[in-house]
Amino acid sequence: MPDRYFLEYEPTSGVVTFDDNEANHLAKVMRAKVGDQVTAFDGKGLEYQVELTEVSKRSVRGQVVSAEAIDREPARRLTLGVALPKGERQRWLVEKCVELGVTRLVPLVTAHGVAQPVENALARLRKYVIEATKQCGRNRLMEIGQPQTCAVMTGEAPESGARWLLHPTADNQLSEVSLDWQDLTALIGPEGGFSEDEVNQARERHWQIVDLGPRILRVETAAVAIAARVSLG
Repeated sequence: MPDRYFLEYEPTSGVVTFDDNEANHLAKVMRAKVGDQVTAFDGKGLEYQVELTEVSKRSVRGQVVSAEAIDREPARRLTLGVALPKGERQRWLVEKCVELGVTRLVPLVTAHGVAQPVENALARLRKYVIEATKQCGRNRLMEIGQPQTCAVMTGEAPESGARWLLHPTADNQLSEVSLDWQDLTALIGPEGGFSEDEVNQARERHWQIVDLGPRILRVETAAVAIAARVSLG
């Protein structure tokens, strides 16, 4: 996949203005020149071929040569509610979820959670989404939702889709659950696991309690296992 650039702003009359980060990369790292053509995307499904018309230290602009709706999304829409791990593990989590086609990632607030999804953390997650999307070729950004408690997510997820809560020693195995759904929601707890109250509340609301197998997985590994099952299964 060639270098791709995210368009923070929609083209105006066919003219593209790259934001500061992308302009800096084009001008200083790639040493782009007027007349070069680059690939850009808007995060909403459109991919553009852009001919650069202005390259300077302060700004990079271009003219749209072509625009095409190119869909590289999985057939199923997956929302993951995840109790975020600490530090750089969050970047890895976001990268792999983007690559595997997760539609929406919601930071989950749980009884045993360790990383608090404050606004600065959410901004970092959104930055990671853009970086991973540029690399993997998706044209739609994975959404980073506002933090939700387990109680809110289990109460609001639509009953018209699959609803899974990941928990050891559950009756349902991930390899056995049905993928015959268009929309799926899966909740992944912190390293300390969901509390008994959180599990019981989900069960009372008719969520499937799903076991990932005999080994205890880290949060980000569990997310990849779910995303791969849905995307590739």
